[in-house]
Amino acid sequence: MKCPKCHEGDMFEKGTLYNYRRFSEMKEKCECCGQHFEPEPGYYYGAMFVSYAFSTAIFIAVWMALSFFVEEVTILMMTFALFNVVIGLLPITFRLSRSIWINIFMSYQGKPKQVTTK
Repeated sequence: MKCPKCHEGDMFEKGTLYNYRRFSEMKEKCECCGQHFEPEPGYYYGAMFVSYAFSTAIFIAVWMALSFFVEEVTILMMTFALFNVVIGLLPITFRLSRSIWINIFMSYQGKPKQVTTK
């Protein structure tokens, strides 16, 4: 969850991962190279597809774990387990999906001494 351009600056404030009021707040730009983390309004709508892939993997893993450890999986049991796991991992999947999305479109350009800002 570092800057995609220099891999030095943090995209999110430290200590806010499990602060449910602030886990989604991103820094405006990288403190090392000046790269803006929201290049245009609505930039991170595509990150929802990455988050969807994470959620699908989580759902399959929970379903497989429940069917391995429990003889008969009920809908209530599955719903309760999925709700708890998805809510518990929400800050991580949110930040990872945004980090992956911005890294798809912005390439690494080296340490800040080598980066030329415009």
